[in-house]
Amino acid sequence: MKERLQKSLENRVREFVGEKKTKDEKVIRKRELMSVREADIVKANGTGKILKVEKRDGMNHLYYIVHLKYLIRQGDFFYVEEEVERRRASFTQKELLYDDEELTVEFPLDAPEISFYDEDREPGMERYTYDRLQVVQYAERWWNDYNPAYKKFEVDCTNFVSQCIRAGGAPMRGHPNRNRGWWYTGKNWSFSWAVAHSLKNYLQNSTAGLRAKEVHDPLELQHGDVICYDFQGDGRFDHNTVVTGKDANGMPLVNAHTYNSRMRYWAYEDSSAYTPNIKYKMFHIIDDSS
Repeated sequence: MKERLQKSLENRVREFVGEKKTKDEKVIRKRELMSVREADIVKANGTGKILKVEKRDGMNHLYYIVHLKYLIRQGDFFYVEEEVERRRASFTQKELLYDDEELTVEFPLDAPEISFYDEDREPGMERYTYDRLQVVQYAERWWNDYNPAYKKFEVDCTNFVSQCIRAGGAPMRGHPNRNRGWWYTGKNWSFSWAVAHSLKNYLQNSTAGLRAKEVHDPLELQHGDVICYDFQGDGRFDHNTVVTGKDANGMPLVNAHTYNSRMRYWAYEDSSAYTPNIKYKMFHIIDDSS
């Protein structure tokens, strides 16, 4: 089975660079997006790691992760994009590959809204400078790993973005009320720290401590800024990323958890979670020194 799985992985890599025909919607969208951006995947490689094997329904199911790297050329500009897929390969008893699919994440829908914002500056909440370089360095260090100083969530995107923002020096406030402010203690945290829709609400409304300005053009975003995603377009935001780079056209590249990614094109049109109804909110983090 391992040999057949390796062959499947090799074929998938060849699909991304256009060396093999594909019916995979994600691969098709990624290649179409590259064309629109006047970019090419010059080289791709992937490494897999089997997590577990289950035997059920007369088949063997291998759960594994694959770490994909793409060398992307955009004119004279080159950069490396990376992502991690969680996949399941199903084999018959004769070890013939029956199916190989990416596993999607179910985003929680029962997180409460933040309805109360304490706008008074709390004691010790001094003016701060947002260190965007520190944000990017943190996001690069932990994009595919988990800082043991923080709890790891099954849906970890907002927790990761909050850690990045905190690494840049943003002040926490609101403890111990989970509906107030933006904070983390190690044993508890605000909803805005770890829930995608709640962080979006916080960034839209906060006028003390960590604050942000909504922008409507991705070209206005800087390193360390935040993009929020409503994949279904139903008004409930599911995912957050942090800006860590720019492509040759000045468009944002982002790092994220849950769908662990680095230097990914901001629009997420190549994501398995993407739908044509996707909506975005883009936030420029306000710096007191600017």
